[in-house]
Amino acid sequence: MNTAVFPDLIVNGTVIPRAVVAAETQNQEAPKGKPRIAWQKAANAIAIRTLLLEEARARGVLVDSQEVGPGRFESDEEAQIRGLLEQAVSVTRPDEKDVKAEWQKDPSRFRTPPLWEVSHILCVCDPRDLEAREKARARITDIAATLAKDPKGFEAIAARESECGSKGSGGALGQLGPGDTVPEFEAVLRTLSEGETTSEPIITRHGYHIIRLDALAEGQVLPFEAVSEKIAEAMEKAAWAKGARNFVDELIKGADIKGADFISA
Repeated sequence: MNTAVFPDLIVNGTVIPRAVVAAETQNQEAPKGKPRIAWQKAANAIAIRTLLLEEARARGVLVDSQEVGPGRFESDEEAQIRGLLEQAVSVTRPDEKDVKAEWQKDPSRFRTPPLWEVSHILCVCDPRDLEAREKARARITDIAATLAKDPKGFEAIAARESECGSKGSGGALGQLGPGDTVPEFEAVLRTLSEGETTSEPIITRHGYHIIRLDALAEGQVLPFEAVSEKIAEAMEKAAWAKGARNFVDELIKGADIKGADFISA
Protein backbone atom coordinates (compact mmCIF):
# COMPACT_ATOMS: atom_id res chain seq x y z
CA MET A 1 0.00 0.00 0.00
CA ASN A 2 1.32 3.43 -0.97
CA THR A 3 2.32 5.10 2.31
CA ALA A 4 2.36 8.53 0.65
CA VAL A 5 -1.33 8.20 -0.17
CA PHE A 6 -2.22 6.07 2.87
CA PRO A 7 0.27 7.23 5.52
CA ASP A 8 0.96 5.44 8.78
CA LEU A 9 -0.99 6.77 11.73
CA ILE A 10 1.09 7.54 14.81
CA VAL A 11 -0.52 9.06 17.91
CA ASN A 12 1.80 10.26 20.69
CA GLY A 13 4.44 7.76 19.58
CA THR A 14 2.05 4.81 19.27
CA VAL A 15 1.82 3.31 15.77
CA ILE A 16 -1.77 2.35 14.99
CA PRO A 17 -1.93 -0.91 13.00
CA ARG A 18 -2.90 -0.22 9.40
CA ALA A 19 -5.54 -2.95 9.64
CA VAL A 20 -7.34 -0.89 12.31
CA VAL A 21 -7.50 2.15 10.04
CA ALA A 22 -8.51 0.01 7.06
CA ALA A 23 -11.37 -1.51 9.05
CA GLU A 24 -12.59 1.95 10.07
CA THR A 25 -12.79 3.09 6.43
CA GLN A 26 -15.95 0.97 6.12
CA ASN A 27 -17.68 3.42 8.49
CA GLN A 28 -16.66 6.52 6.54
CA GLU A 29 -18.44 8.05 3.55
CA ALA A 30 -16.34 9.04 0.55
CA PRO A 31 -16.90 9.58 -3.18
CA LYS A 32 -16.66 6.46 -5.31
CA GLY A 33 -13.10 5.91 -6.48
CA LYS A 34 -11.67 8.15 -3.74
CA PRO A 35 -10.25 5.65 -1.21
CA ARG A 36 -7.74 8.21 0.10
CA ILE A 37 -10.61 10.35 1.45
CA ALA A 38 -12.11 7.38 3.29
CA TRP A 39 -8.66 6.50 4.67
CA GLN A 40 -8.06 10.05 5.90
CA LYS A 41 -11.47 10.22 7.59
CA ALA A 42 -10.80 6.85 9.22
CA ALA A 43 -7.35 7.97 10.41
CA ASN A 44 -8.87 11.11 11.95
CA ALA A 45 -11.57 9.08 13.71
CA ILE A 46 -9.06 6.54 15.06
CA ALA A 47 -6.71 9.32 16.22
CA ILE A 48 -9.50 11.04 18.15
CA ARG A 49 -10.62 7.77 19.72
CA THR A 50 -7.04 7.01 20.71
CA LEU A 51 -6.62 10.44 22.34
CA LEU A 52 -9.89 10.10 24.23
CA LEU A 53 -8.95 6.67 25.55
CA GLU A 54 -5.50 7.91 26.58
CA GLU A 55 -7.10 10.80 28.47
CA ALA A 56 -9.68 8.51 30.08
CA ARG A 57 -6.96 6.20 31.35
CA ALA A 58 -4.84 9.13 32.55
CA ARG A 59 -7.81 10.36 34.59
CA GLY A 60 -8.62 6.89 35.86
CA VAL A 61 -12.12 6.91 34.37
CA LEU A 62 -13.96 3.71 35.27
CA VAL A 63 -17.60 3.27 34.29
CA ASP A 64 -19.89 0.34 33.65
CA SER A 65 -21.17 -0.31 30.15
CA GLN A 66 -24.72 0.82 29.47
CA GLU A 67 -27.37 -0.77 27.30
CA VAL A 68 -27.63 1.26 24.09
CA GLY A 69 -30.28 -0.88 22.40
CA PRO A 70 -32.30 -4.04 23.01
CA GLY A 71 -29.70 -6.54 24.16
CA ARG A 72 -26.82 -4.37 22.92
CA PHE A 73 -24.28 -2.86 25.32
CA GLU A 74 -21.43 -0.41 24.93
CA SER A 75 -17.95 -1.82 24.53
CA ASP A 76 -15.52 -1.09 27.37
CA GLU A 77 -13.84 1.58 25.22
CA GLU A 78 -17.16 3.24 24.35
CA ALA A 79 -18.07 3.31 28.03
CA GLN A 80 -14.69 4.84 28.92
CA ILE A 81 -15.10 7.58 26.33
CA ARG A 82 -18.64 8.33 27.48
CA GLY A 83 -17.44 8.50 31.08
CA LEU A 84 -14.60 10.84 30.13
CA LEU A 85 -16.90 13.24 28.26
CA GLU A 86 -19.43 13.21 31.09
CA GLN A 87 -16.61 14.20 33.43
CA ALA A 88 -14.92 16.74 31.15
CA VAL A 89 -17.88 18.48 29.52
CA SER A 90 -20.38 20.34 31.65
CA VAL A 91 -23.13 22.68 30.46
CA THR A 92 -25.85 24.56 32.29
CA ARG A 93 -29.46 24.33 31.27
CA PRO A 94 -30.58 27.51 29.46
CA ASP A 95 -32.88 29.79 31.42
CA GLU A 96 -36.37 30.68 30.22
CA LYS A 97 -35.22 34.04 28.84
CA ASP A 98 -32.70 32.39 26.54
CA VAL A 99 -35.15 29.69 25.50
CA LYS A 100 -37.80 32.27 24.65
CA ALA A 101 -35.26 34.29 22.66
CA GLU A 102 -34.49 31.18 20.63
CA TRP A 103 -38.19 30.58 20.00
CA GLN A 104 -38.75 34.21 18.98
CA LYS A 105 -36.12 33.99 16.25
CA ASP A 106 -38.70 32.13 14.16
CA PRO A 107 -41.79 30.71 15.91
CA SER A 108 -42.88 29.13 12.61
CA ARG A 109 -40.17 26.49 13.05
CA PHE A 110 -42.21 24.89 15.80
CA ARG A 111 -45.33 23.34 14.34
CA THR A 112 -47.56 20.34 14.58
CA PRO A 113 -46.63 17.75 11.91
CA PRO A 114 -47.76 18.50 8.35
CA LEU A 115 -50.10 16.25 6.37
CA TRP A 116 -49.47 15.47 2.71
CA GLU A 117 -52.09 14.09 0.33
CA VAL A 118 -50.03 12.22 -2.24
CA SER A 119 -50.30 10.28 -5.49
CA HIS A 120 -47.51 8.47 -7.27
CA ILE A 121 -46.56 6.15 -10.10
CA LEU A 122 -44.04 3.44 -9.24
CA CYS A 123 -41.74 1.26 -11.29
CA VAL A 124 -40.47 -1.38 -8.89
CA CYS A 125 -36.81 -2.36 -8.72
CA ASP A 126 -34.06 -3.15 -6.25
CA PRO A 127 -31.68 -0.15 -6.54
CA ARG A 128 -28.76 -2.49 -5.80
CA ASP A 129 -29.52 -4.52 -8.96
CA LEU A 130 -27.98 -2.33 -11.67
CA GLU A 131 -29.66 -4.14 -14.58
CA ALA A 132 -33.11 -3.99 -12.98
CA ARG A 133 -32.50 -0.39 -11.97
CA GLU A 134 -31.69 0.66 -15.55
CA LYS A 135 -34.77 -1.08 -16.91
CA ALA A 136 -36.99 0.59 -14.30
CA ARG A 137 -35.43 3.98 -15.01
CA ALA A 138 -36.00 3.62 -18.76
CA ARG A 139 -39.62 2.68 -18.14
CA ILE A 140 -40.34 5.49 -15.66
CA THR A 141 -38.67 7.96 -18.06
CA ASP A 142 -41.10 6.91 -20.80
CA ILE A 143 -44.01 7.27 -18.38
CA ALA A 144 -42.80 10.73 -17.36
CA ALA A 145 -42.67 11.76 -21.03
CA THR A 146 -46.25 10.56 -21.53
CA LEU A 147 -47.35 12.41 -18.40
CA ALA A 148 -45.65 15.62 -19.56
CA LYS A 149 -47.87 15.57 -22.65
CA ASP A 150 -51.01 14.84 -20.61
CA PRO A 151 -50.65 16.11 -17.00
CA LYS A 152 -54.40 15.79 -16.41
CA GLY A 153 -54.19 12.11 -17.27
CA PHE A 154 -52.15 11.27 -14.15
CA GLU A 155 -54.81 8.98 -12.66
CA ALA A 156 -55.35 7.05 -15.88
CA ILE A 157 -51.62 6.69 -16.49
CA ALA A 158 -51.07 5.53 -12.90
CA ALA A 159 -53.90 2.99 -13.22
CA ARG A 160 -52.33 1.64 -16.38
CA GLU A 161 -48.60 1.83 -15.62
CA SER A 162 -47.92 1.91 -11.86
CA GLU A 163 -46.62 -1.20 -10.11
CA CYS A 164 -47.99 -0.14 -6.71
CA GLY A 165 -51.28 -1.33 -5.21
CA SER A 166 -52.38 2.31 -5.31
CA LYS A 167 -52.88 1.98 -9.08
CA GLY A 168 -56.42 0.88 -8.30
CA SER A 169 -57.11 4.39 -7.00
CA GLY A 170 -55.23 6.23 -9.73
CA GLY A 171 -52.00 6.28 -7.75
CA ALA A 172 -53.52 7.94 -4.68
CA LEU A 173 -51.74 7.08 -1.42
CA GLY A 174 -54.07 9.17 0.75
CA GLN A 175 -52.78 11.30 3.58
CA LEU A 176 -49.23 10.83 4.83
CA GLY A 177 -47.48 12.36 7.82
CA PRO A 178 -43.84 12.38 8.89
CA GLY A 179 -42.59 8.82 9.30
CA ASP A 180 -45.40 7.26 7.25
CA THR A 181 -43.16 6.60 4.26
CA VAL A 182 -39.48 5.94 3.63
CA PRO A 183 -37.15 8.87 4.39
CA GLU A 184 -36.09 9.44 0.79
CA PHE A 185 -39.76 9.70 -0.33
CA GLU A 186 -40.60 12.03 2.57
CA ALA A 187 -37.62 14.25 1.75
CA VAL A 188 -39.09 14.86 -1.71
CA LEU A 189 -42.54 15.65 -0.28
CA ARG A 190 -40.98 18.41 1.82
CA THR A 191 -39.71 20.12 -1.35
CA LEU A 192 -42.99 20.08 -3.32
CA SER A 193 -45.67 22.74 -3.47
CA GLU A 194 -49.34 21.82 -3.47
CA GLY A 195 -50.34 20.48 -6.90
CA GLU A 196 -46.71 20.02 -8.00
CA THR A 197 -45.39 16.85 -9.65
CA THR A 198 -41.73 15.86 -9.52
CA SER A 199 -39.96 16.99 -12.68
CA GLU A 200 -37.64 13.96 -12.66
CA PRO A 201 -38.20 10.35 -11.48
CA ILE A 202 -37.21 9.82 -7.84
CA ILE A 203 -35.34 6.72 -6.65
CA THR A 204 -36.10 5.11 -3.29
CA ARG A 205 -35.43 1.64 -1.90
CA HIS A 206 -38.69 0.54 -3.61
CA GLY A 207 -37.84 1.74 -7.11
CA TYR A 208 -38.50 4.80 -9.25
CA HIS A 209 -41.41 7.13 -8.52
CA ILE A 210 -43.19 10.04 -10.11
CA ILE A 211 -44.72 11.88 -7.15
CA ARG A 212 -47.57 14.40 -7.12
CA LEU A 213 -48.43 16.42 -4.03
CA ASP A 214 -52.21 16.73 -4.26
CA ALA A 215 -52.76 18.74 -1.09
CA LEU A 216 -50.72 20.09 1.80
CA ALA A 217 -51.94 20.82 5.32
CA GLU A 218 -49.21 22.81 7.02
CA GLY A 219 -48.76 22.10 10.70
CA GLN A 220 -50.05 24.74 13.07
CA VAL A 221 -47.54 27.00 14.82
CA LEU A 222 -47.28 25.95 18.45
CA PRO A 223 -47.29 28.41 21.36
CA PHE A 224 -44.11 28.91 23.35
CA GLU A 225 -45.49 27.04 26.36
CA ALA A 226 -45.96 23.91 24.26
CA VAL A 227 -42.41 23.80 22.93
CA SER A 228 -40.25 25.47 25.58
CA GLU A 229 -39.13 22.16 27.11
CA LYS A 230 -38.05 20.71 23.77
CA ILE A 231 -36.24 23.92 22.83
CA ALA A 232 -34.40 23.91 26.16
CA GLU A 233 -33.36 20.27 25.64
CA ALA A 234 -32.15 20.99 22.10
CA MET A 235 -30.15 24.02 23.26
CA GLU A 236 -28.58 22.00 26.06
CA LYS A 237 -27.63 19.20 23.66
CA ALA A 238 -26.15 21.70 21.20
CA ALA A 239 -24.12 23.33 23.97
CA TRP A 240 -22.86 19.91 25.13
CA ALA A 241 -21.89 18.94 21.58
CA LYS A 242 -19.98 22.20 21.18
CA GLY A 243 -18.24 21.62 24.50
CA ALA A 244 -17.28 18.09 23.46
CA ARG A 245 -15.85 19.37 20.16
CA ASN A 246 -13.83 22.00 22.00
CA PHE A 247 -12.52 19.36 24.41
CA VAL A 248 -11.44 17.12 21.52
CA ASP A 249 -9.83 20.10 19.76
CA GLU A 250 -7.73 20.78 22.86
CA LEU A 251 -6.61 17.14 22.99
CA ILE A 252 -5.59 17.32 19.33
CA LYS A 253 -3.63 20.56 19.87
CA GLY A 254 -1.69 18.99 22.71
CA ALA A 255 -0.93 15.74 20.90
CA ASP A 256 1.79 14.60 18.51
CA ILE A 257 -0.11 13.07 15.60
CA LYS A 258 1.25 11.90 12.26
CA GLY A 259 -0.87 10.50 9.43
CA ALA A 260 -4.07 12.41 10.24
CA ASP A 261 -5.30 15.63 8.63
CA PHE A 262 -7.64 17.63 10.83
CA ILE A 263 -7.08 20.87 8.91
CA SER A 264 -8.61 19.53 5.69
CA ALA A 265 -11.36 17.81 7.64
